[in-house]
Amino acid sequence: MDKQYRIGIMGGTFDPIHIGHLILGERAHQQFALDKVCYMPAGNPPHKQNRTGRATDDQRVDMVKLAVADNPHFDIILDEMNADGYSYTYRTLERLREQHPENDYYFIIGADSLTDFDKWREPQRIMDNCHMVVATRNGMPPEVFDALLEKRREQFHGDFLKLDTPNLDISSHNIREMLRSGTSVKYYLPDAVIGYIRRYHIYERDS
Repeated sequence: MDKQYRIGIMGGTFDPIHIGHLILGERAHQQFALDKVCYMPAGNPPHKQNRTGRATDDQRVDMVKLAVADNPHFDIILDEMNADGYSYTYRTLERLREQHPENDYYFIIGADSLTDFDKWREPQRIMDNCHMVVATRNGMPPEVFDALLEKRREQFHGDFLKLDTPNLDISSHNIREMLRSGTSVKYYLPDAVIGYIRRYHIYERDS
């Protein structure tokens, strides 16, 4: 019988990946005793590829690889880097469960995603294939967050878990603006990612 692993998955464009993403992954690893946390970059549709001021698909993948390289329980999976750029979480999770039915999957999202989770494509099929790990945030009072978690549990008969994590006001959008304006991003990004951005002159122009 294959060994059962607890696998965390965090999706996103990661344009660029920053320390907020990495801290969420580390806290999820610790709190839920995950064997591995996999960062899953989303593909860009053809009409959005190679946009001025943004990283290409290959560059985003390279930056994630650099960011997770020194953490033995971090990894990258490319299941959603599709040629057409479109992918759906439920399909990815169903494929992973079919390939590795022995594993438990923990999909990591933020409170904002919890708010509109009922508008995702096939939310019930997502919940049938994973535990949903939701990060708290300062902008949502704890009682509102807890009530929404309970509402989603009842709505989808699924496992919605609260991830206790520090609230860092960091976004990829703000980091791109900082880079364009020449503001230091040290400690916002891993040094290897900063070096990569500088080497290839990413984010230097407006999108």
